This record gives sequence, structure tokens and C-alpha cells, in this order.
Amino acid sequence: MKLILMLLLYSFVPGAICLLLPRKNSIYVKLLAVAASLVCLVLSGVVFLMPLSNYQLFGLELFRIDNLSRFIALFTGIFGFLVTLYSMKYFPAGSKLNMYFACLLFSLGSSFGAVLANHLVILLVFWGFLGLTLYLLIQSAGGDSGKAAKKTFIIVGGSDCLMVLAIAVIYLLTGTFQLDKIQLSTGGSGLATVAFLCLAAAAFAKAGAMPFHTWIPEMAKVSPAPVIAFLPASLDKLLGIYLLARISLNLFVLNPMLSNLMMLIGVITIIAAVFMAMVQHDLKKLLSYHAVSQVGYMVLGIGTGNPVGIAGGLFHMLNHAIYKSCLFLCGGSIEQKTGTTDLDKLGGLAGRGGMPITFLAFTAASMAISGVPPFNGFVSKWMIYQGLIEKISVGGTLTVVLFLVAAMFGSALTLASFMKLIHAIFFSRSERSARSEQGAKNKGEVSWQMWLPQAALALLCLVFGIFAFQFPLKYFIYPALETL
Repeated sequence: MKLILMLLLYSFVPGAICLLLPRKNSIYVKLLAVAASLVCLVLSGVVFLMPLSNYQLFGLELFRIDNLSRFIALFTGIFGFLVTLYSMKYFPAGSKLNMYFACLLFSLGSSFGAVLANHLVILLVFWGFLGLTLYLLIQSAGGDSGKAAKKTFIIVGGSDCLMVLAIAVIYLLTGTFQLDKIQLSTGGSGLATVAFLCLAAAAFAKAGAMPFHTWIPEMAKVSPAPVIAFLPASLDKLLGIYLLARISLNLFVLNPMLSNLMMLIGVITIIAAVFMAMVQHDLKKLLSYHAVSQVGYMVLGIGTGNPVGIAGGLFHMLNHAIYKSCLFLCGGSIEQKTGTTDLDKLGGLAGRGGMPITFLAFTAASMAISGVPPFNGFVSKWMIYQGLIEKISVGGTLTVVLFLVAAMFGSALTLASFMKLIHAIFFSRSERSARSEQGAKNKGEVSWQMWLPQAALALLCLVFGIFAFQFPLKYFIYPALETL
């Protein structure tokens, strides 16, 4: 219990100190944030190695470490540290740095609390606080970010209200808030079905699945790259799919209708979002639609209800957080060097005096999201396909066959989109990009604090693909299935 409290303490206290430090001492704010995130990374590693158990406070089992929560806590710590390190050089000195780094640490602590919570009220508190910090982080961009921040707060906050309703219904049906003591059948209970749908809506809104996805493209266009990489790309995906897995496989026993509904939502999300991505001309907005599309694979995998499909969905959740964070961080580096994210004004960044490390990292992450072997996205997508094939083999309908075809078609469109994107950013020599003043002024790679997180995440895309069964599946995903 002490370790979990320390994990929360070392997130929230340094965050509060960041708010109190004078604005002129921005270097101390940055150093404090990096140090705190590094301590949280170490503590999350210790949590991952701890024995599985429940932890009591005030006579209630408020927190729980199991195979699912501890591996997500570990990667929450990893992404928190990498994004904080990247942010050191991304942001110039300014009046909003204190608020930005404070909210970054508050989001990190709230994510730990939500993942490790074993009490529905505690989960709700941390979950709701994440909505507030997300709103403030979007606002940190200034300019036109206010509208996107309000839209995000309305959608995410509205889904949180549904979460409150679901928790009230669950308590009415079971008389407990303890997550590990709840298992409701949706087969014969209308109230249980309502509770599941409300919690699923909260998970979809956080992860960005349709129809609750519209806040992600809006905020991506106006938000700083580290904010997008930290929340919609990594932490929100981990938390949203974590909650969906919990409720689908622990808290509720789903009837076939709800399983098919989840798969349908997954397929619609895959296809609709990838088509939207293909018509975008802004780099960050294009990447945001692909982030939405990839959520569909996770929902589809969990919706199959069989072990290989669920494992594929969870593995894709982890893989997506890795390669999508890498893509957004690369996008931030490109924006800082060129002054634009307009694809029509970019080009030639792979050539002499360009950005070789960013190019390699972006290419690796692009291959991963497209499902190209030997990168990690290929393995998780293949497992999801296997889950669908297994469902077909045990009596699946023509609808499941169509789901499989649609998922594979979405992957092909993703590959085509990223081939075009890599050419536009790194190889194209259009007249507009050649005359770009920013392109002429800024030569070379970004600082090491920015390219190191990109390179580390790109390397993980390759390692988690080549050694998928020897490392991530063996130590993270398959043990989590035992919990579920």
C-alpha cells in the first residue's frame, strides 16, 4: 500500500510545486518534472514486480495489483517519462510552462490511480480528474485551443456522467463497489445491460472510438505534440481499453448481442476513420484520425470473446500507444523545425541537412501502424484476425466474415496512406516546400531530448515485433489474460 501511495505522492506533490515555483525559473520546473516522472517510472517498475494482492485503506480494499493493472501502470510510467523529457526542449520559456508540467504530472498520477483502483468510486475520482487535466493541457496551447478544449470537456465529461449512472446501477444490483467482487450477467437483466453500455461509452470516449471520437481530431490540430502523444495517443488509449477489458471480461458476462455490437463498432471505427484520414492535409489531424481508426482493432479484438482475439486487442492497445506516440512526437519535431504541419508545405526532410533520426523513427512507426512485418503492429493485427477466424470456425455468421474482410481492408488503406505521407514529408520536392522560408532557416535534427524518445519508441516497435512471443506477449499480455 505504501508503494502505491508513494507513486501517487511523487506525481501530485511535484505537480503542485510546479504551480508554486516562479514563472521566471522555468528550468527548475522542467528539471523537477523530469525528475518526478523518472521516479514514477522506477516506482511503476517496482509495482510491476510486486506480488499480486489487494491493498486496504480505512478498512476498504481501495487498490489492487493484478497482471493487467501492473503492466499498464508500468507503461504509463514509461510514456510519462519519455513525454516529459521531450517536453523539455519542445517548449520555449513561457508563462504557461508551470501549468503545463503540473497538469502533465497530475495526469500521470491520476492514470496510476485509475489503473490500480479496486473501488468504483476511487476509479471515478481519478477518471474524472483526468478529464480536467486534459482540458487544461489543451488550453496550454493558447490561440484557438479554447474551442477544442471545451468540446473535449463536453464529450469526455458527458461520458463521465454516464459512468456515474453505471456505478449507481451496479451498486443497486450488487451492493458493493469492489471491482473484484462484481460479476453481472447481461443475459437476463436490463439494468445490467444499461450499466455495461454506460461504462462502455466512458471507455469509448476516453479511447476515442466512434461515435465519441470527434474531440481527438479537433484537439490534435491545435494542441502541442507532447500533449497529443501523452494523452490521446498513449494514456487515454491504455485507460480506455483497460476499462473496456475490465467491464467486458471481469465485471459483466456479455450476451452474444453485446459482443456483436462491440465488433460492429470496432469495424465502423476502423473504416470510417481511415477514410477521414486519407483526405486530411494537416499532419497532426491526419495522425489523429489514424489514432481513432486503430482503436477499432482493439474493440474488435475484445469483442471476439476468445483468448487469441482478446490477447490481440490488448497487445494492439500497447503497440498503438508505442507507435502512435512516436508518430506524434516526430510530428512535433517536424513542426518545430519547419514551422508548419501543412503537408503541402513540407518535403525533402530526409535529404542532406534534413532530419535523419526523425525520418527513421517516423518510418518505423508508420510500418508498425500499417501492420507490416516484422514490426509490432503486424503481430497484434494478425492475432485479431486469428480471433475472428476462430469465431467463424465455431459457428460465426457471414457478418463476422465481413468484419474480417473490413479489418484487413482498413489495414491496406492505412499502409497506402502512410506511404503517401512519408513521401510528402521526407521526399517530396514541391515548389511550395522548396520556397518555404522556415525550411531554409532550420537545418538538421532536433535536440537529443526530443529525438531520443522518438528513437526509443521506434526501437520498441521493432523489438516488440521480432520478439513478440518471447517478451511482450509472454510477460505482459498472456499474464493479463489470466487475470481476466
